[in-house]
Amino acid sequence: MSVRNPEPVQVVKQRRDAALARMVEAVPYARFLGVTFERKGDELTCRLAYDEKLIGNPALPALHGGAIGSFLEIAAIMELAWAQVWDRMESGGPAAEAIERGEFPPLPKTIDFTVDYLRTGLPRDGYARARVNRMGRRYASVHVEAWQDNRARLFAQATGHFLMPNGAL
Repeated sequence: MSVRNPEPVQVVKQRRDAALARMVEAVPYARFLGVTFERKGDELTCRLAYDEKLIGNPALPALHGGAIGSFLEIAAIMELAWAQVWDRMESGGPAAEAIERGEFPPLPKTIDFTVDYLRTGLPRDGYARARVNRMGRRYASVHVEAWQDNRARLFAQATGHFLMPNGAL
């Protein structure tokens, strides 16, 4: 019986980054807003690229509250979805092969989502990180924090509850 050599780290990283990019591209509203993700290990940082269409109050100017809320909700949902995809990629076998083909489990459905607008969203890029407080087979709770120039100075935060899909791949 021959032992398979492990894949080079760069190949594994490229495969994970490609899976994440395909997963985000599958959400049209994320593309419309200009939301992208950067992966470091299993941690995701969500980026909302500044665009004039995101301005809600041109007199200030300030980002629209709906764009901020959507950005935070996308960050939360993708964090939950990525956790499922990550587990399947790490387990190998048919589930990992399905992910390679771009067949992802269904996205979690929002039960409720509460946004705290802490300060004005300035006309520049925003960043967010989501933290899963609890994720079970049927329910998940997530907290999201968003900042622009300084991670210690949040401009918005949110808490959401989600119905998890059965996700049988």
